[in-house]
Amino acid sequence: MKIEIKLFLFLAPFFVAVGVLYGLFTGFEEPVGYLGIPLVGALVAMVGAYLALTARRIDPRPEDDEEGEIEQGAGDQGVYSPWSWWPLVIAAAAAVAFLGLAVGWWVLYIGFILGVIGLVGWVFEFSRGQHAH
Repeated sequence: MKIEIKLFLFLAPFFVAVGVLYGLFTGFEEPVGYLGIPLVGALVAMVGAYLALTARRIDPRPEDDEEGEIEQGAGDQGVYSPWSWWPLVIAAAAAVAFLGLAVGWWVLYIGFILGVIGLVGWVFEFSRGQHAH
């Protein structure tokens, strides 16, 4: 994760500086640019900070070892459930929400509620709560 951390944490000050320069060159009359670009820098910094904190808790990856071989990265990369129907529910919720932008705002609320249900179902798909074994 060393490369990813450096990439994100070095880009954050760049976006902040570009946002300030953009504001100076436009006379701070166009608020989206001089506020939005530094906010992109803040988001990039958040991702970099998350990666830095995660890198402390896990073992070094094969990509971080300069003497590493390709076969060291073989095997399972995570826990995925190929039988899950929840991504389909979330996709349907996104479709209903975008339909709401064209039809009416009340449809957007239905899509939002459906999306929350789908997201909660997907997050807690493997959760057994206090009855976990």
